Amino acid sequence: MFPIKFGIETKRKQELLEFQKQAGLHFKNLRLLNLAFHHRSYSNEHNNFRENNERMEFLGDSVLGLVTASYLYESFAEKNEGSLAKIKASVVSEEALSKIALKLNISKFLVLGRGEEMSGGREKRAILADAVEAIIGAYYLDSGYKAVQKFVLNLLSDTINAVVQNKIVGDYKSVLQEFAQKNFKTVPKYELKKESGPDHNRTFWFSVSINGHTYGPLSGKTKKEAEQAVAELAYKNLSSVITSN
Repeated sequence: MFPIKFGIETKRKQELLEFQKQAGLHFKNLRLLNLAFHHRSYSNEHNNFRENNERMEFLGDSVLGLVTASYLYESFAEKNEGSLAKIKASVVSEEALSKIALKLNISKFLVLGRGEEMSGGREKRAILADAVEAIIGAYYLDSGYKAVQKFVLNLLSDTINAVVQNKIVGDYKSVLQEFAQKNFKTVPKYELKKESGPDHNRTFWFSVSINGHTYGPLSGKTKKEAEQAVAELAYKNLSSVITSN
């Protein structure tokens, strides 16, 4: 059903057992968990191992969204669709998931290609967040919805509470868009100003324009990261002006 062809060496098996113990997981098939840590950079450099975690990441993203949306719908009956969507966007954002990855020490277990390893891939937020989603996808395949639902809610409970209490904001693009529509009847316009570096270690620079003012450019290791950074800059500047007036 799932084309995972290779066995696991003893040392790697011990590492996976260590991870699932600290994460509160119990996989029936450790090969699923192992694949969840395999970044495409590794499969690109090893012809005998062509699989990577991208399909699991795709699945995990949907499972994560369903679990989160269901929990928010059932737990916050007083909040409208817009409020729930804003909370969900923050909770499942790259920033929030990468912080969860750090708590789980996911970087220690990643399997990266040599180029990605040398460029600091273990510390990249996008790779860490993607690995969290891949693990969620793997656990869904291994143990089903009820088990993965419990795991996801254990991971996200603190983040959900913090977002609901407005203690953190994870998705500044959504926040900025809502702010711009409310105050200026317009939407932010993002522009890629430049990109640099080799393919395995690109840096992107984005600016954002709102109501005749341009902010940035600011950089990020992914386009999404750069857009979030400049959105945060614009929102904090504009909101302080609105508040002072």
